[in-house]
Amino acid sequence: MPPAVLDPETIVRDAVKNVSALSTLPEITARIIETVENPRSSVGQLHKIIAHDPSLSSRILKVVNSAFYGVSGQIGSVERAIVLLGLTAVKNIAVAASLGQLFRGAKLGSGFSAKDLWTHCIAVGVTARELAKKIGAADTDEFFLAGLIHDVGILVELQTWPEKFETICSKVKNTNASFCDVERQILGVDHQALGQGLAQQWRFTRICQLVAGFHHHPSELEEECPQAWAVHIADTLCCQTGPGFNLTARGTEFDPMALSKLGINGSVIDQIRDSMSASIGSAMGVFA
Repeated sequence: MPPAVLDPETIVRDAVKNVSALSTLPEITARIIETVENPRSSVGQLHKIIAHDPSLSSRILKVVNSAFYGVSGQIGSVERAIVLLGLTAVKNIAVAASLGQLFRGAKLGSGFSAKDLWTHCIAVGVTARELAKKIGAADTDEFFLAGLIHDVGILVELQTWPEKFETICSKVKNTNASFCDVERQILGVDHQALGQGLAQQWRFTRICQLVAGFHHHPSELEEECPQAWAVHIADTLCCQTGPGFNLTARGTEFDPMALSKLGINGSVIDQIRDSMSASIGSAMGVFA
């Protein structure tokens, strides 16, 4: 009797549940996310949490004094940094610091490392943030975080099926097949479904959950989510020309509907493409 074929929802649930190393974010990061998502939280409450982590405090000061945020003058106080950056930006720095520790050591296959995947995620986050600026989005940091975590499902694959993931990478590289199609053929699910499941587990915002789950096919979303369209474009551009792991969208074009969804034209994409190297470079020194 042939073994039972698991449905995608069961595969995602079991994979996310069994990835013990990724099942929870560091406690302090989870507390920061919970605090920032509470509309009644204050700068003082957030500062009190961060003050217990000297490493995170140093990272926040490094970011606020970098070209990435462009704050004038040298900032030496974490509390002042929180005031200048805002609670959401500080939350993103904390998440980036935590995720960066997870993208280490593993081999992805086809000459890529986990560090290459993290480099790609930073590049997509930065490019999505630049797109957000072009469309006049109110919260560009939300676009950055959405781009930063878009491929988090690959972490689940690396932890759960490392050999199968290496096979996926080799097949895509040798055949130029769709990455998501090959994932579904071999695993029964793709990194989008796994990423959405992990984002839910980590209690990320609904926007981040949707972006993780639909960044390759945002037209399948039943609700409006400009962040998903921006990350879709950013991911495609970064896989075409940016640094790091590029197999998930190598050789593909973004959905033409993306331009109308974001209210931009091709010239904006050209501007983004021309400035990508400089904007990504300024972020790599801070988040890499």
